Amino acid sequence: MLEVERLPHRSVAKAVLSVEGLRHALASVRVMNDENILDKLFAGGNSYWLTRFVILRLLGFVYVIAFLVAAQQLVPLIGEHGLTPANHFLAAIQSQLGSRTAGMLRVPTLFWFENSDSALSIFAWIGFGLSLVVLGGYANAIILGILWAMYLSIVHIGQIWYGYGWEIQLLETGFLSIFLCPLIDGRPFPRCRPPILVFWLFRWLGFRIMIGAGLIKLRGDSCWRALTCLYYHYETQPIPNPISRYLHFAPHWFHKFGTAWNHFIELVVPWFSFGPRTARHIAGVLLVSFQIVLIISGNLSFLNYVTIIPFLACFDDTFLRHFLPATLVRRAERAAQKSEPSRINNAIAIVLAVLVAYLSIAPVLNLVSGRQLMNYSYDPLDLVNTYGAFGTVGRERDEIIFEGTTDAIITGDTKWKEYKFKAKPGDPNLRPPFVAPYQPRIDWQIWFAAMASPAEYPWTLHFVWKLLHNDRGTLSLLANNPFPNEPPRYIRARLYRYQFAPLGESAWWKREPIGEWLPALSSDDAQLRRLLTAMDWLD
Repeated sequence: MLEVERLPHRSVAKAVLSVEGLRHALASVRVMNDENILDKLFAGGNSYWLTRFVILRLLGFVYVIAFLVAAQQLVPLIGEHGLTPANHFLAAIQSQLGSRTAGMLRVPTLFWFENSDSALSIFAWIGFGLSLVVLGGYANAIILGILWAMYLSIVHIGQIWYGYGWEIQLLETGFLSIFLCPLIDGRPFPRCRPPILVFWLFRWLGFRIMIGAGLIKLRGDSCWRALTCLYYHYETQPIPNPISRYLHFAPHWFHKFGTAWNHFIELVVPWFSFGPRTARHIAGVLLVSFQIVLIISGNLSFLNYVTIIPFLACFDDTFLRHFLPATLVRRAERAAQKSEPSRINNAIAIVLAVLVAYLSIAPVLNLVSGRQLMNYSYDPLDLVNTYGAFGTVGRERDEIIFEGTTDAIITGDTKWKEYKFKAKPGDPNLRPPFVAPYQPRIDWQIWFAAMASPAEYPWTLHFVWKLLHNDRGTLSLLANNPFPNEPPRYIRARLYRYQFAPLGESAWWKREPIGEWLPALSSDDAQLRRLLTAMDWLD
């Protein structure tokens, strides 16, 4: 202290300034280090050019299928004269919530403004066309944002026909994909490098999908814990395909191994998608190959295709370059060399990550809850959801067979003709189809209805009414019209129990009648008319 006190005032001031300068320098170094860390983090996106390319092409393919299904089925299902008209649905929401504005906020959809048959059809075909553009290799944030908003609009008026987990899964996947692209530049390899944080968000989505599916099984049907669910699944799943029959008759040890492998893939492997490169690559291979096996084993709509998309984020260009065409790999390498960092894109990715983290609180709490919900959305835009599949597996397969007759009076000699559907089992001699990723939505709903009563699925009464009038739209959902010349006088529905016929037999199914599901109904039936009038379905 004495030495310091002897220093001239000017020297003391210089010393103080030096200390302050050192502090500022250290602070600057810290800021620079933080910036270097962020720069290194965001620079990691330069290794994901091929990953982005593959993700967007597969997303485009799924959108193509989804909008094609909508273009072909929306009008007969939810059109002005559909089985469950969308305009009735929106009117009911407006009435319940008290105003149209409240309805728009609770159920956001562009169809609040126009929902005529023409609007539904044109809307779906526009979505189909834009999806082809993405599949063809051109995608920017504007196009992907439009596709997301369009499909959100369809899902939100789709009612029971769009009540499946893969609908909100496609919406969450499509929303994240918007942020993979520049706003305007739609080239496959634009100037801006892929944002690394979005790939981490894709991995988080894939993690929630698989963990949710695994936990709902362990907490649900006891056969998952006993490793016996696959004894029944291939036969009782919604829409089997020809391979399902062969898998059903595999030995029990094969089914038990398959169930145990399912638990391993869904509950263990997803954790490694956040690990180092080699662990991620191995996890990605296991997760993608598992979905491919599921695609082979049955017709599960586009569920497994859209589920593959977030798993692709486990791979970077060092992996994908071994499997993609050399010309594509060279284009990715040139793009990586010429790429430029974008502070705007990185800032947007950070904001997106914070938003997803916040919206993930409810889904995570649901995962750890003993009362886990399956395929549920916690926000009106379906941005971050909770998922699950096959928490319960049926032991027996019941099918509703709709039949009609032109006889004026029903007797013991009345000849009934069956209506055939495009995918669900009917004629025991017909081979099950390969129809996925396309989804015949009425076939799926009749699979659910067979496990319940007509009172729980009142739309089936409207379906019968449509058949009694040879409604062209409704018949477009079916594989045949047994009454091309004149409408039937009566329609009835009978319940049958189906089983796969043993291998080697010419028939694909065995079936035996269980009983009546709906009695014979005619267009003159007073009770049927009252019910339809009460639902505002009497066309």
